[in-house]
Amino acid sequence: MNAKPQSQRTTVALCLILFLYAVARILEITPNRLPQTAIVALDVLSALAFALVHGARQYSLRAILTFTAICIVVSNVIENVGVLTGFPFGRYYFAGLMGPKIFNVPILLGLAYIGMAYVSFVLASLIAGNPKSHLTGARLVTVPLIASFIMVAWDLAQDPIWATVLRGWVWLDGGPWFGVPITNYQGWFLTVFIICLLFAFCLSKRTHAPTAATNAGLRAAILFYALCAAGNILQRIPKPNPAVVADPTGKLWRVADITAASALVSIFLMGSFAVFAWIRLVKTSKPATD
Repeated sequence: MNAKPQSQRTTVALCLILFLYAVARILEITPNRLPQTAIVALDVLSALAFALVHGARQYSLRAILTFTAICIVVSNVIENVGVLTGFPFGRYYFAGLMGPKIFNVPILLGLAYIGMAYVSFVLASLIAGNPKSHLTGARLVTVPLIASFIMVAWDLAQDPIWATVLRGWVWLDGGPWFGVPITNYQGWFLTVFIICLLFAFCLSKRTHAPTAATNAGLRAAILFYALCAAGNILQRIPKPNPAVVADPTGKLWRVADITAASALVSIFLMGSFAVFAWIRLVKTSKPATD
């Protein structure tokens, strides 16, 4: 009886969260007096809020809290090991941009995994087949694999800006991707795959499919990922930054080249995942015909 009003409230909440996320991405590229860490927090926490609200509707409150717990534990363990040993990402450390830390890893970084990993999982579920069906068989592995590629595409666009330009973290040995080592993306892929695989197995133990999933909710997840890509493209807008930055090895990189590469990855790689997911959604929404 109360399903429709609850669905409407969820839709309104998701729209508000998407608006706040868009505001955070705009604040990143506009001159303002806000502390950079506060803008990062708005970015991360709006993504987190989207995952919690959307996940409670798409799967269940228990399921999204399980996903949150998996993300926090796995990401913090692997990131702390990474800072201490250099495995699996490469040698790096976090600077002060992302705020307070748990051991060697900023709290906001652990929370950042939740929002983007969740959206990546939803898009992967769409691309791999009907997201409203029970997660069994080969999809237990294919969905986490696709989700890992989707999230690594996001990091491929983001990491050179946040590391080489903004110095949110520092790659001690530099790397060929504008100061970022290739091992970073291998480490991200491994981390996200573990997170999504554990969540997929948790979902497989459920006795029912995510019947609460709606086309509107799935469109919202695609829109969130597309907004993230658009936010990366906005980095192309010139700001009063140095034209050239150096990584810790002393190699110089043009900021314009970094933002251009980020925009290209966002348009053609992240954009492709969003388009594929949208096409899948359209196809699964059509009634079956003889």
